[in-house]
Amino acid sequence: MLRRILVVNSNTTDSVTARIALAAEAVRPEGFAIETVSAPFGLPLIVTRADWMVAGPATVAALAARRGMFDAAVVACFGDPGVEAAKEMFDVPVIGISEAAFHAACLLGRRFGIVSFTAALRPMFEDCLERAGLASRCAGFRMGPAFSGDPGRVAEERREMILTLCRESIEQDGAEVVILAGGPLAGLAPLLAPDVPVPLLDGTAAGVRLAAALAGLAPTQRPRRSRPLAGYEASLTSLYG
Repeated sequence: MLRRILVVNSNTTDSVTARIALAAEAVRPEGFAIETVSAPFGLPLIVTRADWMVAGPATVAALAARRGMFDAAVVACFGDPGVEAAKEMFDVPVIGISEAAFHAACLLGRRFGIVSFTAALRPMFEDCLERAGLASRCAGFRMGPAFSGDPGRVAEERREMILTLCRESIEQDGAEVVILAGGPLAGLAPLLAPDVPVPLLDGTAAGVRLAAALAGLAPTQRPRRSRPLAGYEASLTSLYG
């Protein structure tokens, strides 16, 4: 029987969703179908804690709109907005690309570096590490300057900068694994990997692979919260229409 993974881009930029969809499809395990969707409302790019807080309800709304239509879900936004709530509300595995990348990196090396396109994301990533209990495994952050362009083009526009940051993470921070952090960087890791001498992880790819594994290990689970999901759907509809 074909199983289904829903991948949610927590921002509203369809060109980013298209990148994520390609990266997800490239690692789709046999026996799975993947659907990738954008957040139904919110912001074109998630870069601050305030953005993250807006993205949480948008992510849950995207999941709720397809309730019963997937066997596992991946939130393809580094920072994992809405993931903790979704884990309580849905009866299938829901994972974020941050936690997927962090845990995969820990299996591949002792310490991992985090590379991304703008330093504005660092506070949110630090929060993610603390929630995952893996801050001590992080070798450090290498991030670019502020970004205000097309989110769907950041991977191309900053490709050489990202490669340089990867090398600095390895040579200066001692990273044994490097994570490319951020949905807009989906699909870049396989292109840079030949020039990076340690494992280079794409959060979307890690999320899809682990979601598929969890769908097999724990295909159903009892939601932790007894309050009906319909109540959240109604609240989100009234707030955001």
